[in-house]
Amino acid sequence: METFRTSMFNQICGVTKFVQENHSKSAFGTLRGLHYQTNNTQGKLVRVTQGEVFDVAVDMREDSQTFGMWVGAYLSAENKKQLWVPEGFAHGFYVTSNEAEFVYKCTNYYDPESEVSLKWDDDSLKIQWPLKGGSVPNLSRKDSHGLSFKDAPKFELSNR
Repeated sequence: METFRTSMFNQICGVTKFVQENHSKSAFGTLRGLHYQTNNTQGKLVRVTQGEVFDVAVDMREDSQTFGMWVGAYLSAENKKQLWVPEGFAHGFYVTSNEAEFVYKCTNYYDPESEVSLKWDDDSLKIQWPLKGGSVPNLSRKDSHGLSFKDAPKFELSNR
């Protein structure tokens, strides 16, 4: 299976150079995110190689027509779908299978000093997470202390 072709990606999404690829494994009910970096902003091309997740991207670019809006998609090893998350978007996912392995290419290097966690359940975003049984997801410490959308740093497209 061909999972990536530079010429096709650049034609559809614009010319982009990837510098890092990450692979994570998470158990059912884990929610990671919503993350983004204020410096060394990262675009991410994400896919699942085992299991299934509900993947979400939130537009944090203040002068964008879709500012504050989100998109969600089920990504799985079975459906082989990928999602392009451009720079200036917060990103997260919720594991809907017993476990999931998640792979993503990044356009910039990870910079923990500039990472922001946006509150996954911020009322103003109205993200419709498919939580199983209405249960609270498993969160990391940093994700359980995420910033509200109102208080989180934003991006300006004109400065990029």
